[in-house]
Amino acid sequence: MNQSRPKVKKSRALGIALTPKAVKYFEQRPYPPGEHGRGRKQNSDYKVRLLEKQRLRAQYDISERQMVRAYDRARKVDGKTGEALIIELERRLDALVLRSGLARTIYQARQMVVHGHIAVNTRKVDKPSFRVRPDDVVSVRERSRAKHPFLVAREGGYAGEGETPRYLEVNLQALAFRMDRDPNRKEIPVICDEQLVVEYYAR
Repeated sequence: MNQSRPKVKKSRALGIALTPKAVKYFEQRPYPPGEHGRGRKQNSDYKVRLLEKQRLRAQYDISERQMVRAYDRARKVDGKTGEALIIELERRLDALVLRSGLARTIYQARQMVVHGHIAVNTRKVDKPSFRVRPDDVVSVRERSRAKHPFLVAREGGYAGEGETPRYLEVNLQALAFRMDRDPNRKEIPVICDEQLVVEYYAR
């Protein structure tokens, strides 16, 4: 799913920084890319909802098909569909590898999983979409621990400035974390008006 479009350009088009590198570019050019990037644009209700859906998809680096499946599961949950959708996406293995500080970006987290470096409850899992459940223990496999990205992670190089979400118990020295419980929407560091996403799919 990792798209070839440069991440900075994509970030500017969506109005959110998708990588740490994109943050400084936002400060220099806080408008969409292209020669008409600074021009006034007419925003229809449809376009506003579409953009919000694309922003959410980009933050988890998932396909439209994966997004629709997550939405269909969220609709069946009691409570607010929008919040259930974000929680559903947050339980993805690649998202939690990112939140734990084992990876710097969602793209790197996805690559770590796909290349077989990650185990859940000691069993190798190479599907980024794997849904982690409470009490699952996620760890870097023994044979991968000496690789450079994980040496950086062990020293806290990817932990960044944000706090570790409360639903995770992380041990970077052991290159492992446990999901203690399902997350709450307020704890998930995703920029999104999820109600607009629900309205997009419910149209």
